[in-house]
Amino acid sequence: MKKRILVVEDNEQNLYLATFLLERNGYEVISAEDGLEAIEKAKMEKPDLILMDMQLPEMDGFEATKRIKGIPELSHISIVAVTSYAMVGDKEKALAAGCVGYIEKPFVPETFVSEIEKYLR
Repeated sequence: MKKRILVVEDNEQNLYLATFLLERNGYEVISAEDGLEAIEKAKMEKPDLILMDMQLPEMDGFEATKRIKGIPELSHISIVAVTSYAMVGDKEKALAAGCVGYIEKPFVPETFVSEIEKYLR
């Protein structure tokens, strides 16, 4: 059975690239464009992993991560921040919100899938 990954990304090009790379490597991709949609999709789809952009419209990824982690039936799902936030303290802020990992954008296509696979084990 294919692992399902929810990609939360409001940039069309980043979403396309992440989806292409993941599907090419055998993953099923579900997408959301903002934090509110991410919460709803997580509830409905129960993905194996969530890749969360932190800078989103409506509700940012930090708040969406906190809310998803606060839902008992979703709290076990690993969430990885995939973000262009690269200031001092941003990684710590993402981890404090409930993310288990942090990947900076622009991500490297050649290593992207192997980077996220460690969070699926």
